[in-house]
Amino acid sequence: MRVLLRVALLLPLLLAACGDSSKSELIGKAKGADTKAKLEAALGRPDDLTKVGPLEKWTYKASDGEVTFLITGESVALELAGGSSQ
Repeated sequence: MRVLLRVALLLPLLLAACGDSSKSELIGKAKGADTKAKLEAALGRPDDLTKVGPLEKWTYKASDGEVTFLITGESVALELAGGSSQ
């Protein structure tokens, strides 16, 4: 019962943390992050990670859409901001 209570109390906090930054805030935090390690240090693990051969697509949810980074090897190759997720 205690575990269930703890989960019930923590769940709203965890959900509130997801997507609370705007696209521009995420992009600002990631500025200069030219490697996977630097990007993860700046933004944390992505909300969605897709691998296609040597390419990785890291997507972060924002309050006003999403920001996606394309990664080749260890280098961040491209940054894309999508429309509203609503």
